[in-house]
Amino acid sequence: MELKKNQVIPLTITGMTADGSGVGRAAASDEGEHAAGMVVFVPFTAPGDQIDCRILKVLPHRAYGRVERLLVPSADRVAPAASEEASCDCEAFGKCGGCVYRHVRYEAELRYKWQRVADAVRRIAGIEREPEPIVPCNRPERYRNKAQYPVAPGPYRPLAGFYAPRSHRLIERHDCRLQPAVFREAVDTVIWWMKKTGLPAYDEKEGSGVLRHIYLRLAEATGEMMVCLVCTSGKLPDTRLLTSRLIEKVPGLASVTVNINREDTNVVLGPDTFTLWGKEAITDELCGLRFRLSPRSFYQVNRPQAEKLYSLAAQAAGLTGQETVLDLYCGTGTIGLSMAAHAGQVVGVETVEAAVEDARRNALENGISNARFLCADAGKAAVELLQEGVHPDVIILDPPRKGCDEAVIAAVSAMAPGRVVYVSCDPATMARDLKRFAEQGYQTGRIVPVDMFPRTAHVETVAVLSQQKR
Repeated sequence: MELKKNQVIPLTITGMTADGSGVGRAAASDEGEHAAGMVVFVPFTAPGDQIDCRILKVLPHRAYGRVERLLVPSADRVAPAASEEASCDCEAFGKCGGCVYRHVRYEAELRYKWQRVADAVRRIAGIEREPEPIVPCNRPERYRNKAQYPVAPGPYRPLAGFYAPRSHRLIERHDCRLQPAVFREAVDTVIWWMKKTGLPAYDEKEGSGVLRHIYLRLAEATGEMMVCLVCTSGKLPDTRLLTSRLIEKVPGLASVTVNINREDTNVVLGPDTFTLWGKEAITDELCGLRFRLSPRSFYQVNRPQAEKLYSLAAQAAGLTGQETVLDLYCGTGTIGLSMAAHAGQVVGVETVEAAVEDARRNALENGISNARFLCADAGKAAVELLQEGVHPDVIILDPPRKGCDEAVIAAVSAMAPGRVVYVSCDPATMARDLKRFAEQGYQTGRIVPVDMFPRTAHVETVAVLSQQKR
């Protein structure tokens, strides 16, 4: 008899998935009540847990469940839990779509993430090389310098918080243990102002209302804070009341802006932004450089770990001061600019025009004259640079989660750099690309995981590739 929805079975968790769920296999009972060997995924569990699992969904080759009872807790757990919302230090854990590892010790989380990278490299890339020890985060709490709080109508007041996993159901929550405590003050203040003025929250279903998101940024090195309201209209009531209250309640407030987004879309920011009070952008420091941060600027959300990541990338590049460095998917230029002092020249390539403008401005404001930035597709730009006669010694790749297109890998290989430094936010797509590079004659050397986002399922990796000797 196959597994059925709402059936409760005993289950031992033996591993972890890429998204942070525990994995176990249903065992045959004496009565043959459930399918032997079927994989069952259970969130908020840990290897070594013995549970009674309630089956929630059954597919042909796998099932999904939740903890009905925790019978024997894993040694990795922070504290035993008897329900799917594991006992921890955040009452929203298991409800919002943020943390997946808050129920386990940080050392265990690091072990799971290292194993995820190791498995991808071995199984997908076919590389029999163990990653180096994962680089831990010295501060796994309150590390995020950016937050986007969706806003929605409530029965008695506007609601702000975070979406439940894989949904747009809002979980009301003004404080998050991954974010600075000052963010709560900003959100409290905006909701207070909405109640005072009657400003309606945006209703996704109806497409009505004004305030869609409260978007916050903190420049950790300078202490400057930005509050950006994402609205369907720029006509807002009594903005002086809002700004005066924010000045009173939010230490370091330097910028209050309004971004206009009228589209029926899941994209948070619209194309136009204006300043209500203070500066149009804030400034932070990273790797000894100053970076201008507007609402639309890309910037790593964990500044201390970003410095570790970029330091690893610089070590991997092995620069002597003469090299030409090509920084593909360069964003606002942070990685390339952090290496410019040790390179002959840096060429950055990015498809987002606003990011390229930020990169050029960042180079100018830091007095960097040996860096230029192009707004183009990474693959096409690589081909054009090759036609110009640009032969980079080192190429930095920091692609989005989907990894590199085959055209990019072919173009990079045609440029024949001595070294490629691959900065990845997804072990699986990185491993796929390492295999493709191997087919082009590049051998993978160092592989270093970096925990940029503690308590979440995400892990960054720096991999170093070099041309194989023929």
